[in-house]
Amino acid sequence: MHHKPILIIPGQLDSIFFEIFFKSLKKKKIVSPLILICSAKIFRLNAKKYKFKGKSKLISPKINKFEINNKYINIINVNLEKSKKHKFKIELTKKYLSKCFMIGFEILKNNLTYKLLNGPINKKNFLDKKFLGITEFISSKFKIKNYGMLIYNKKLSVSPLTTHLPIKLITQKISKKLIQKRLKLIDNFYQKNFKFKPRIAVTGLNPHCESISNFNEDERIITPAIKLAKKNKILVSGPYPADTIFLKQNREKFNVILGMYHDQVLTSLKTLYEYDAINITMGLPFIRVSPDHGPNVNMIGKNLSNPISLIRSLEFLDKN
Repeated sequence: MHHKPILIIPGQLDSIFFEIFFKSLKKKKIVSPLILICSAKIFRLNAKKYKFKGKSKLISPKINKFEINNKYINIINVNLEKSKKHKFKIELTKKYLSKCFMIGFEILKNNLTYKLLNGPINKKNFLDKKFLGITEFISSKFKIKNYGMLIYNKKLSVSPLTTHLPIKLITQKISKKLIQKRLKLIDNFYQKNFKFKPRIAVTGLNPHCESISNFNEDERIITPAIKLAKKNKILVSGPYPADTIFLKQNREKFNVILGMYHDQVLTSLKTLYEYDAINITMGLPFIRVSPDHGPNVNMIGKNLSNPISLIRSLEFLDKN
């Protein structure tokens, strides 16, 4: 069976990515060829630091399928300019990351592969408040409007309806239409990638799905959206109070929990599974995944970081 290559953008230079990348390759054999889009110099320095014994080779951005195999780590070199000034260093890092992504996007558009993995990125510095997150950044580059974040674990996954929004703005974004679109997106994604219809729970917005306000979003927006989705043969129920839906006897009934905002569902999932989950962007014309954690700059150089989320990311792409 021919395996399409996995495009990997290591991301932020000041992160734990290369540590967990080399740990992952020691723990797990990946059949798909790996193509890293990064500074070859930085790759080699880290390979030496973490005593990686595998082979690597430089390839051109204008690659064809005959150039790559899984005997090497294939590297598309992106030159990294240096600066001692902090502000200018941030600008150069943005320029470097942008070039890495643009090369990756071009390869995806040329259909050499449909697998993309990016490492942790400092969203504040890279996105400059133009996008809420990397999910939104990538989706915009492919003009995708119906997309969604899925934090995937085989036992239970979650999807936040809104992502990195301040709490005070969440109610402005929640709508019946958005909930229905996300439920359909989750249903289609599971059927396409896992070959079954998922059982989906939807959380309420307010504590206990109750509100002292005259306008209760749980009654006026969320409940009607769920009823409409049921008519479209989606296996969904709710709204459920967010403080009890993750109890064992409740969560075991579902494959996915759709929450109204980011931390409402990610906090519980990370408490249950810690790093054993991956970030998937649904709705793209290719598969994009990322480890479900940030650069973790406080752990750089300590060689203590857990690689499980990156291992799960590579496994997921390797099987697809």
